[in-house]
Amino acid sequence: MSTSQKPAVLLLADGTVHFGKAFGKIGTTAGEICFNTGMTGYQEVFTDPSYFGQIIIMNNVHVGNYGTKDTDVESNSVKIRGLIGRNLEEQYSRKQANASLEKYLIDNNIVCIESVDTRALVTHVREKGAMNCIISSEILDVEELKKQLAKVPSMDGLELASEVSTQQPYTMGDEATAAVKVAVMDYGTKKNILQCMVDRGAFVKVFPAKTTLQELKQFNPDGYFISNGPGDPAAMDYAVATVKEILNEKKPTFGICLGHQLIALANGIDTFKLHHGHRGLNHPVKNLLTGKCEVTTQNHGFGVDPESVKKATNVEITHVNLNDDSIEGIRLKDKPAFSVQYHPESTPGPHDSRYLFDDFINLVKEKK
Repeated sequence: MSTSQKPAVLLLADGTVHFGKAFGKIGTTAGEICFNTGMTGYQEVFTDPSYFGQIIIMNNVHVGNYGTKDTDVESNSVKIRGLIGRNLEEQYSRKQANASLEKYLIDNNIVCIESVDTRALVTHVREKGAMNCIISSEILDVEELKKQLAKVPSMDGLELASEVSTQQPYTMGDEATAAVKVAVMDYGTKKNILQCMVDRGAFVKVFPAKTTLQELKQFNPDGYFISNGPGDPAAMDYAVATVKEILNEKKPTFGICLGHQLIALANGIDTFKLHHGHRGLNHPVKNLLTGKCEVTTQNHGFGVDPESVKKATNVEITHVNLNDDSIEGIRLKDKPAFSVQYHPESTPGPHDSRYLFDDFINLVKEKK
């Protein structure tokens, strides 16, 4: 609970209004509303570039009770547009923490609202679907907020990856001792995805979203990685074209989340906007190749069209979501490339799926 206790308003595009208390920065913010059901890992969630442009409901009753720490991040700043909570905690118990949640959010200019019935709100979003919303602790006039909310663009058709991508190439790992070199297309990659590859003996070079294949090839990589990220994949013609060229190199290629969708689009498979998205730490996925189930971390608002996949003769479905049968993984029959919709690095979340990084690095070594 914030010490300020100023009033705040949350307005959804369908006219639903919630009144609560201000937390974080005093101001106004707008974006697409979504929810995450994870009980821990809130700081990693807030810094995940895939959440760029979104206002997130944290469904757990208490958020912030273990504070924030400089190392518990997936990027160099908070990427969410705003935060909605039941109890957002100013007090924290973890001795290793550097700051309270509120100080962290104020330092990152994030407008929040608490004292909202988040379970009722999540139920509403599940029923009505993803939509835009606005939070304000400076404008309490609902009619004025409606006017401002009407100007916010829909996530459907929005290209955001280039806004969160690195502006300059950078590397991770030890080039002198690394077994393989991996070129990473950064559409909003998470730090721990890169670390999972480095931990398995890779030297990675991360490139801006609009890097050409010619520039990538100057690095002389042994394999390619297509990263996660925010926005609508169908609005990324430049990325689809580059991924097509990468696949034609016939070097091992691995995609996660947005990268999975881009690999699908590069093979003539359609993507679509999900009703309310998949976000949380406990989504069950079946590996069709092994018959085993994985508990997975997920964060996406778009998916790969199942009917379109079936028409692609060079694509095999490898993973499916056991909640709704959505496509969670594919591999190409004619190229050494595969992808998953979920997040195998799982920060936060269970580590059931980290074997995929082993599979990728082993494939790169094999083809080298």
